[in-house]
Amino acid sequence: MAEPRVFANADELRTAIGEELGPGDWLEVDQKRIDLFAEATGDHQWIHVDPERAAEGPFGTTIAHGYLTLSLLPVLVPGLLRVEGVRMGVNYGSNKVRFPAPVPVGSRVRARARIVEVTEVPGGAQSVLAVTVEREGGDKPVCVAETVTRFYL
Repeated sequence: MAEPRVFANADELRTAIGEELGPGDWLEVDQKRIDLFAEATGDHQWIHVDPERAAEGPFGTTIAHGYLTLSLLPVLVPGLLRVEGVRMGVNYGSNKVRFPAPVPVGSRVRARARIVEVTEVPGGAQSVLAVTVEREGGDKPVCVAETVTRFYL
């Protein structure tokens, strides 16, 4: 199991701007996870939830929703870094998100990140990470996102 890079505080995180983190651990994206995401979002497009029909489709199997892949960042990114002394971390949004390649059912994905920016905000710090999610055996990333997190100290 990969260990996250531990930063003593936001100032130490700031000194690591430009640093690459990861890769983290692999996570399997199975049909149950895809189906649960479809239930949660109401997105039941056949390419995601109908294995029989998807077998005849462009990918030969069901694929994860792009937004499911993005929603895995709260599971994948903590395996890359941790900031000590944080009372609360909040997902503040994303500046950019792209899904260059699909995630076929049964794939394993993991994340890498680069620290882009760390700034002070009232009560804490805000970080911007350039996160790349890759699929085992894939030749292109499955998600590239610039994420914004606020750490309240």
